Amino acid sequence: MTSQKSWTADRIPDQEGRVFVVTGANSGLGLATTRALARKGAQVILAVRDEDKGRRAVAQATAGGSGARLEVRRLDLSDPDSVRAFADRLRADGVRPDVLVNNAGLMAPPRTLTAQGQEVQFAANHLGHFALTGLLLDLLARGDDPRVVTVTSANHRMGRIFFDDPTGERTYSPMAYYNQSKLANAVFGRELHRRLNAAGSPVRSVLAHPGYTATRLQTAAPVGMVKFLFGRLLLPLAQTPDQGALPQLYAATAEDVRGGELYGPDGMAELRGAPERVELAPRAADPATAARLWELSEELTGVRYELPAAV
Repeated sequence: MTSQKSWTADRIPDQEGRVFVVTGANSGLGLATTRALARKGAQVILAVRDEDKGRRAVAQATAGGSGARLEVRRLDLSDPDSVRAFADRLRADGVRPDVLVNNAGLMAPPRTLTAQGQEVQFAANHLGHFALTGLLLDLLARGDDPRVVTVTSANHRMGRIFFDDPTGERTYSPMAYYNQSKLANAVFGRELHRRLNAAGSPVRSVLAHPGYTATRLQTAAPVGMVKFLFGRLLLPLAQTPDQGALPQLYAATAEDVRGGELYGPDGMAELRGAPERVELAPRAADPATAARLWELSEELTGVRYELPAAV
């Protein structure tokens, strides 16, 4: 494996001719990922909920006449109709993505349900990415070194899937349901790898987490003690988005990345540092949990993958 101690975004291989879809690309990790890929010649589609913010992000990323090929398209991951419309438009326009970076996230809001009745963190962080990946998988399979990079969190190790109360109707806790969504990301990425492998697909499913990074994630949705703790008290310990994006950039571009692996920072408690392969929580690789979550996700999204279930 590449010596990650010295790995920075400058070491991303040339990406000329490759197309990336990055969700949540208008700020934070998504914008840092977009800028780094564009500097290496990639075409990047910024999949964002707010197109105005997306256009401002493009203006920022192309300041000084960089010539970057960036395009803004609307995607609300908490809305199944928006996810389908985004995928349908890509297909109709003949866009063939090589890499999908499932980056967008929402953290610890007060209990909120989507129009479909789903808890919003589970819907936006997991279900939307599950559906988007499934709807684009056949296009990705035709790509150049195709990959799906799903961004989880070190918090996945503290999470559990509340199969008996997925919407938090009985006992909602903002951080517990955030951790649920991040465990769901990890379970999904690992199970997708198993199923792609069983199908002989060329697509690699890889996981990444950014450690503790200063983004709007800690301040946009959380309230009370969570916002104070992560958005103020501990903020001096946080990495910049450019640093925090390195694991997902490594997962998306490095030649030695293997499907099913998780990449995160190499520093103490994986809070910060250069990218390296780190361990998944055992429950993220549990076949029974994966099968149950997959079945639930297909039921709630209406998106079914044409892949054999792994044994």
